[in-house]
Amino acid sequence: MMTNPSQTDRLFAGSIPQLYEQYLVPLIFEPYAVDMAARVAALRPARVLEVAAGTGVLTRKLAASLPPEASVVASDLNQPMLDHAAAIGTARPVQWRQADAMSLPFPDAAFDVVVCQFGVMFFPDRAVAMAEARRVLRPGGCLLFSAWDAIEHNEFADVVIRALAALFPERPPQFLARLPHGYHDRAQMAADLARAGFAVPARFHTLSFMSRAASPRLPAMAYCQGTPLRNEIEALDAARLEQATQAAEAALAAAFGPGAVEGRIQACVAAVSR
Repeated sequence: MMTNPSQTDRLFAGSIPQLYEQYLVPLIFEPYAVDMAARVAALRPARVLEVAAGTGVLTRKLAASLPPEASVVASDLNQPMLDHAAAIGTARPVQWRQADAMSLPFPDAAFDVVVCQFGVMFFPDRAVAMAEARRVLRPGGCLLFSAWDAIEHNEFADVVIRALAALFPERPPQFLARLPHGYHDRAQMAADLARAGFAVPARFHTLSFMSRAASPRLPAMAYCQGTPLRNEIEALDAARLEQATQAAEAALAAAFGPGAVEGRIQACVAAVSR
């Protein structure tokens, strides 16, 4: 029986946290974490809440860039991701907290900054999650979040999803387009923030980098086995995960060459004051 994608799109469990950290973090998340940590540090916050911290790539940058007296709470819905983040560790102590962005277990006005790197796309109701972020921000505090731009502006992901569509023509796996790259309209983001109660217009910035890997196998592994795309592939046919990974690898090699590869990645970074 086919699994409903809504049941698997937000499931980061099994070996996904390890593969996510090993392959996807250096491939696409690292440069954005450096940028986001610098944006947070420039605000000179005393209390920071990170939502959807994943395996902690931004958490580690925050711990290193903020002064020791600044407190950092790193939260995520998926306990396996937090467990992996905590096992990697940070330059100084942070508080790890399992938490649902839709119902944050923190008091009103508890933080100077709420930051979310590439998590907002996964929230079932983004305006509700944004309203929760606003609630736990002090007056004058800032919400910062990032979201991937449309998939055609993210070359590795675009090639992978096209390769899998050819491999599974009757039911193409669409996780990458549906969620990670499915929330990129700035007008929609602004409307969601307004619904959440933010009265000050948000500032949106488009940020592009070049993603690099030593071989096409690395981005193929990153996307096919280090994200919930794996859940979708296995729901179609669990025996074909390696075949799918190889198809993605071959398509990446055809597009970018058989050796070291590089492709553009692009995202939107938003900032809004309470």
